[in-house]
Amino acid sequence: MSEFPTAHPLTAYGWDAGFADSFAPHAADGLVPGRIVRVDRGRCDLVVPDGDGVRTVLADTALVTTGDPLNIMCTGDWAAVDPAGRYVRALLPRRTAFVRSTSSKRSEGQVLAANVDHAVVAVSLAVELDLGRIERFLTLAWESGAVPLVVLTKADLVPGPDVLGHLIADTEAASPGVQVLAVSAETGEGVDVLAAVLAGGTSVLLGQSGAGKSTLANALVGEDVQAVQAARDRDGKGRHTTTTRNLLPLPGGGVLIDTPGLRGVGLWDAEGGVAQTFSEIEALAEDCRFHDCGHDAEPGCAVLEAVAGGALPQRRLDSYRKLLRENAHIAARTDARLRAEMRREWKLKITAGRHIAAHKRGDIR
Repeated sequence: MSEFPTAHPLTAYGWDAGFADSFAPHAADGLVPGRIVRVDRGRCDLVVPDGDGVRTVLADTALVTTGDPLNIMCTGDWAAVDPAGRYVRALLPRRTAFVRSTSSKRSEGQVLAANVDHAVVAVSLAVELDLGRIERFLTLAWESGAVPLVVLTKADLVPGPDVLGHLIADTEAASPGVQVLAVSAETGEGVDVLAAVLAGGTSVLLGQSGAGKSTLANALVGEDVQAVQAARDRDGKGRHTTTTRNLLPLPGGGVLIDTPGLRGVGLWDAEGGVAQTFSEIEALAEDCRFHDCGHDAEPGCAVLEAVAGGALPQRRLDSYRKLLRENAHIAARTDARLRAEMRREWKLKITAGRHIAAHKRGDIR
């Protein structure tokens, strides 16, 4: 690995020796590095070096636009840009990517953020905890390659420390191996602890509308960079305050990607993430009598024995089964779509071959 100057202008945005090595061929072509801070309809904002500092440029993305939804540029990507900052010429390989399935019938994946170190799942305490949804977010977070973190927002609305303690304990039980923090952007409780955890890396803030993400982003950044709207009284849900994914520098170092509220959080090729989220079930399964035990009604099933003995909540097992089924269904739909596309391409090639053959025979003039 080549020597890396720690005083590089983009270091505060996550630039390091690894990205510098990936960028080396583009540097030889006279291009400059930049990090995408916002994407909007064929163009994107990037921060690029400008002397000892940085500047933001608006660049055209037509040269790197692809029909593959998983390779479409997104906030957090590193890019090679022409010196004038007019065109994105190439994208650097991603280290991590937070991907969910879209709601379309094409069974496509959508990348929400790239090159992320921490995936912060924001959950509002103004409404009843939905542990199943937390497990769903954590599954995608683990699968992305980032380190998940659950942040329980609006802690000031909880009536007393005992109730808050129970809510934290319930969340921790559904999040093995994951740090859980309770914070209040209103009072400042826990914000400094969260800021210290996120300092120096790239974090993405995820959650439903009304989870308090924009308010939390403002508290972490130290100024009102994101607009805030009140949640609805009847269900605690909010409107989409953030409409694009934005990369925001943090005063203590590192950057934060704020995302719009997510209504649908479908799994996408996340079998490994399911295993990590339900690590205690995976560990129990190693003691099942049969290596392919489905934990349904098989004799000698250690998982079912744990449920019967009260060591494993039935809710956890039900959630585990549900996410495995969903992931398998998405994988099957994706495989079917790929097979259909291959058949379509093959038919086009056959048609083109017949056309060329007919032309050679003189049937077509």
